[in-house]
Amino acid sequence: MRGSISIGKNALGIIYIVHAKSCRDAKLRRDLWLEDIYKESAQVEEKSKKLTTAAGAPVADNTNSVTIGERGPMTLQNPWFMEKIAHFDREVIPERRMHAKGAGAFGTFTVTHDITKFTKAKIFSKIGKKTEMFARFSTVAGERGAADAERDIRGFALKFYTDEGNWDLVGNNTPVFFLRDGLRFPDLNHAIKRDPKTNLRSPQNQWDFWSSLPEALHQVTITMSDRGIPYSFRHMHGFGEHAYSMINANGERTWVKFHFTTQQGIKCTTDQEAEKLIGMDRDSNTKDLCEAIDRGDFPKWTMFIQTMTEEQALNHKENPFDVTKVWKHKDFPLQEVGFFELNRNPDNYFAQVEQAAFTPANIVPGIGLSPDKLLQSRIFSYGDAQRYRLGVNHHQIPVNAPHVEYHAYHRDGQMRVDGNYGATTSYQPNSFGEWAEQNCYAEPPLEVEGLMRAFEPKKDQTDDCFYQPGDLYRLMTEDKRRVLIENTARNMKDVTRNVRLRHAAHCYLADKEYGERLAEALGLDKEAVMELSKLSHDDLMKATSAESLRMEYNPKNKEMSRK
Repeated sequence: MRGSISIGKNALGIIYIVHAKSCRDAKLRRDLWLEDIYKESAQVEEKSKKLTTAAGAPVADNTNSVTIGERGPMTLQNPWFMEKIAHFDREVIPERRMHAKGAGAFGTFTVTHDITKFTKAKIFSKIGKKTEMFARFSTVAGERGAADAERDIRGFALKFYTDEGNWDLVGNNTPVFFLRDGLRFPDLNHAIKRDPKTNLRSPQNQWDFWSSLPEALHQVTITMSDRGIPYSFRHMHGFGEHAYSMINANGERTWVKFHFTTQQGIKCTTDQEAEKLIGMDRDSNTKDLCEAIDRGDFPKWTMFIQTMTEEQALNHKENPFDVTKVWKHKDFPLQEVGFFELNRNPDNYFAQVEQAAFTPANIVPGIGLSPDKLLQSRIFSYGDAQRYRLGVNHHQIPVNAPHVEYHAYHRDGQMRVDGNYGATTSYQPNSFGEWAEQNCYAEPPLEVEGLMRAFEPKKDQTDDCFYQPGDLYRLMTEDKRRVLIENTARNMKDVTRNVRLRHAAHCYLADKEYGERLAEALGLDKEAVMELSKLSHDDLMKATSAESLRMEYNPKNKEMSRK
């Protein structure tokens, strides 16, 4: 026992000596480390920008994680690592389901013509009045990483920071849209986005959907035309698309459509040019806008309006609130209002462009909405999408915040950063005059009548989805018609025969030459296209269903028969 104790004492002595030496070495290493740290600290003190945590505490090391030994594992006691990585994991917010890829800039809107007979909105109150604004341009179908030079319509969203709050005008670079009821909007999205099986963009899905909606032909014709790929955001027109309303000081309502004509002139890109451009620069439009503003070449657009009285709307030959149709300029001429200029690039893309939130529900006194079904769908959908992407308090993000004082009643919710109205009474009505209604800004009543049910516009005898695309085709010069046919045929080259027949039949209904030339370009029998154009929509859909891929048109009995 004693021997073992003796050995134990000797062993402890050896351990003590080793431990003491280790402690001396550790102290020496610690002293050297502290000396280095103090030197580095002195150098940091000379710098003006010091790294801190989100809570404001100094960050000692932004390069090396805390480990046990030089080659040991990391520790949980690593607060800056956890904060930095946890924030990084959450840096990508959900992208917009549509209009995901875009660019934006700040500028000013200036009134040049008096329209106060139509509206009491203060933004238009006098000639020469200037209003700060923000504009965002985008492609529609592509994701955030998509190429700018794709054949697609372009978003054209404007936010005016007016004296009465923010006015958002959310439109595109075309005066019409693919559909007229927001109930179909998810279907449009699913058709032009990635296929659930292949995760690839599918021309088959896209054309199957488009050709199933006669109302889409007007927009499709524009998209496939020479204007389908703008050269830049600066070289395209913008449109509010929908009919809105204006209310004047006497409470009188006028229906209105907004147009923005580029002062840079229209300039477009061909499929062949776009193919080369995408290979060299996927961000061509974004780069063009940014560089133009940086060099002082500020882009400008002229604002025009078309106006229609309530009486004219009641007697219009078709639904004036159908967004798939235009108001003819000869009947409702353009009236100049002013212009806007973009003259300042964002300081930070994420903060000021990615977080920019638009909704047509943001209107101001003197500007109102209309019975346009797609517009009314967007009134809810756009704001709801931003509540999902950015949070219920996204209006407090600087790019979205009004430039006037607001008192909006809403409280709490994620990311509330404005004081949350403190101890202010949180209910209405109350005895303190808090949250008082402003009845003087109520819009005049709109008289409506009829049964409440789901209406099918195609059953309306005044509904004609084909004459305006036909008018557009007939307005085109021969070279533009040729480009339209070539672009459409190229875009549909991998689409099944039944869908090509269906679309050609629609084009034939718009204009005989349009349909025949497209049929020839697509390798289709012209007589088959002509006969299909005589069918009702339901019969045409049956005749060009997936089953019809196993059928062919028999000119003798003028029927589809099995191959």
